Amino acid sequence: MSLGVTVFDGASCIGGNKIYLDNEKGGIFLDFGKNFGKYSQYYEEFLNTRPTRGLHDLLHLGLIPRLNIYRQDLLTADCGLDIPPLPVSGVLLSHAHLDHCGNIGLLDASIPVVASPTSFAILKGYQDTGRSGTESDVLYFSERQPSADDPLFLESCTGPYSRRALFSTEKPSDSLQEFLSKKPGQDGKNAKKLGPGHCGSLEEQQLPFSVTAHEVDHSLYGACGFVIRGDGAIAYSGDFRLHGKNGVKSREFAEQARVAEILIIEGTRVQGDACGSTVSEESVQETCREAVETTRGIMIADFSARNFERLEAFKEIARRSGRELVVTARDLYMLYALSRVDGVERWRGLRVYDEIIDHRKRKWEEERVKPVAKDRYVTHTDIHRDPDRYIIAFSFFDMNHLLDIKPEGGKYLYSSCEPFNEEMEIDFRRLYSWLLFFGITPCGFTMYTNDRGISEPVMDPGYHASGHASGQDVAWMIDHIDPSVIIPVHTESRDWFTERWDQVVLVDEGKRYEF
Repeated sequence: MSLGVTVFDGASCIGGNKIYLDNEKGGIFLDFGKNFGKYSQYYEEFLNTRPTRGLHDLLHLGLIPRLNIYRQDLLTADCGLDIPPLPVSGVLLSHAHLDHCGNIGLLDASIPVVASPTSFAILKGYQDTGRSGTESDVLYFSERQPSADDPLFLESCTGPYSRRALFSTEKPSDSLQEFLSKKPGQDGKNAKKLGPGHCGSLEEQQLPFSVTAHEVDHSLYGACGFVIRGDGAIAYSGDFRLHGKNGVKSREFAEQARVAEILIIEGTRVQGDACGSTVSEESVQETCREAVETTRGIMIADFSARNFERLEAFKEIARRSGRELVVTARDLYMLYALSRVDGVERWRGLRVYDEIIDHRKRKWEEERVKPVAKDRYVTHTDIHRDPDRYIIAFSFFDMNHLLDIKPEGGKYLYSSCEPFNEEMEIDFRRLYSWLLFFGITPCGFTMYTNDRGISEPVMDPGYHASGHASGQDVAWMIDHIDPSVIIPVHTESRDWFTERWDQVVLVDEGKRYEF
């Protein structure tokens, strides 16, 4: 029985992984992510995709592969997708970053998703708090229907949400099952309902391959690699690192993957000495702690909203420096979502920023955050009066809250990834304008003016640990597994692989390779 491997996206770029495996029994996808690089060629902050046109725009711009695997309610008559369907028994999702899951919401509702319980909790949390859309609505979605006035215009149906079948890599807890089966605010008289659903176990799902999942260390909780067995065995690393606090888990995956003849592996940071590629989380915590302890006035910490390990680090930094960590209500809701998996109440000791907003419209906050946060809310007035008491977990997108807090000096500590495209550099220039306005000193990056007179950020080393393995660690992973075939993905440095191993296969996107 032959094994087919087709990389539909992510073969020579970072993100957008869509890897199809097939045999005589059927096929599965390894991830189905959003390719932000491709999207940025056409879209930006004020020019977005049109959900009312379904799949039309994405197909015609080539932003998703031209396959008959998508939701029928998103297909308009002018999509031109009259081709045979591709058999897909499921998507094995490595983790909940959008460049790996951000197009799953487009897939036919009959295609289930296999992921870790933590990944399901994270995805549900982001959908509940409104940070979702047609493409990334992985767990539940509103079906669309042609408008009576124009069949090419798709509008949302008034019925209940549709659900996608979910299969967990580990047995899901009862509390997670309950969390996945209800949307905050759905008990309202006119609210859309999310009906009860079931999250089964991986063993229950009939796949054309035998699949085992193995947790790996990454900047996002719940990440895992897969070992897929048919006549032979293939391993998929997903995104991983060895230098995090849980690096041993990535090493354990490598041990389990030694049975694989084919290794599909990421190579985000194999080339060069990118900032933070080998810095450990422990050293980041110490560097950031020193910055906090030498600061008077407001202390703002900017780290990825889903980097829960970094959040725990700043919680400890706040304790050791005599401050309290203040997070947004959305951040706390995500911590609540995680507690549905393992019962750990990570919000203990945290404060919640009380935004000036109509809280009644945020049912997720009223029903989940306020009951557990109770009297832990902090207002802009509290922070203005006693700025030395807190560390505020804000990002660039929270800067407008400073207009309420009105800080006088202080420090902005950037502890996240370096800008990797022009749009992020523009955001840094805007961020720097906010900091200058309030007299806040940046830490973790420095702005300098290049030869063209344009300000660019330069990352200060030590304030961020990457979620991806260095070249040295990727090489260790490959040598330890010792596969017969190496397929690099999620990388812009494919030549790095061919220079080191003879068994590397550089795949063309959309071409099927048989092994």
